[in-house]
Amino acid sequence: MTSDDTASAALSRSIETYSELNAEQSEAVLRLLDDAARADGQQAVSEQGRLQLKGGARDGVRHLLLNISDVLAGYAQLEDTDPVEAPAAELVVHPAYRGHGHGRALGAALLAESGKRLRVWAHGGHSAARHLAQVLGLTLFRELRQMRRPLADLNLPEPKLQDGVHVRTFVPGRDDAAWLAVNAEAFAHHPEQGSLTQRDLDDRTAEPWFDPSGFFLAFRGDALIGFHWTKVHAAEGLGEVYVLGVRPGAQGGGLGKALTTIGLRHLAAQGLPTAMLYVDADNKAAVTVYERLGFVTHETDLMYRTES
Repeated sequence: MTSDDTASAALSRSIETYSELNAEQSEAVLRLLDDAARADGQQAVSEQGRLQLKGGARDGVRHLLLNISDVLAGYAQLEDTDPVEAPAAELVVHPAYRGHGHGRALGAALLAESGKRLRVWAHGGHSAARHLAQVLGLTLFRELRQMRRPLADLNLPEPKLQDGVHVRTFVPGRDDAAWLAVNAEAFAHHPEQGSLTQRDLDDRTAEPWFDPSGFFLAFRGDALIGFHWTKVHAAEGLGEVYVLGVRPGAQGGGLGKALTTIGLRHLAAQGLPTAMLYVDADNKAAVTVYERLGFVTHETDLMYRTES
């Protein structure tokens, strides 16, 4: 790339910010994300980010579209909903337009939009993303591991539930409020998961992959005390430990391990070859539990932030 190429790209580049996208814009962004995922081997924007592309405006969410001569060449999403932490962002440049400074331009626009208080995800932790973070003056502060294990010949001991505890599957509409409350308690330390709302739950239950028969709830009497929501990525042949939570006060009795086993057996029974999950690298207790269940680290997502 010559200096003339870079100057030409900058002259034809425009970045506009929207509080919501229309249907045409959303579809264009989703096509860009699919093109990038095919080139990179993974999505550059999380499930939550992709869901937030649709359904109108959402509090605290902004969309940045980077166009080159009226062609969508890059996208960034900024979510400012955490009352304590800096706004969080994800960004991607179409593979055909990389190497011309567009990622840096999107990053600079995000810094301006956030008042230079910013957290940015780099899914997969690729070298280009690490370099961009360095250029933008961001430092690494979070590591999210994707772990996997084979499901063929699954040989886990029979799950043991404490006396008075029973497990059944989720009933949409009936269990929504109870699940949201326990999810918020179980993930009070984890703002991304713990802040899910009824709208977020509705978004997920409306997705084609949703299957209530893979969403397990544990009760003591009538009180919900834990859950394991599994997910199937049919195209990839993957089953996921999507969300696993135990209500504070019900921890320490082996419920988490029992629910994990129940979910993994459910995924294995569907003929899926592999199970996956995400866990923060600094959650040593959870990492140890998953390693004992046969999971190993497959890849790592990194989050960078400004110092201020």
